[in-house]
Amino acid sequence: MTRDVVTMARGWIGTPYHHQASRKLAGADCLGLIRGIWRELYGAEPEEAPPYTPDWGEIGGDEVLMRGALRHLIPGGAEALGDVLLFRMRQGAIAKHLGILARTGPGASFIHAYERHGVIESPLSGPWRARIAARFRFPDTN
Repeated sequence: MTRDVVTMARGWIGTPYHHQASRKLAGADCLGLIRGIWRELYGAEPEEAPPYTPDWGEIGGDEVLMRGALRHLIPGGAEALGDVLLFRMRQGAIAKHLGILARTGPGASFIHAYERHGVIESPLSGPWRARIAARFRFPDTN
């Protein structure tokens, strides 16, 4: 299934960035990308995402994405293709960005929806690796 997740995520590349959206090739943010892959895997989403402002992760200490991931995804162990990566954009801040691990090893990369760029595949460089707060896996579809 891990390769399926990567293939699905790559199908979103080129989707414009749009806050709170989750429609392939129409618009998505980082959560919307994960929601869209979930729908491709399972049909319906497990819960409706509450409304959130563009700056929601800049204030307060509520680990809302971490709690949501723990409700629906499986905490990951060793790095594996298709992992859902949860990032802290600043040290001490809440985790507020998501992506899909697309390549491992020296050329590691991840797919994510990034403001002003849309859904792209980026190198999982040292600075990005340092921001990983947690990794998760989608549950088996069996």
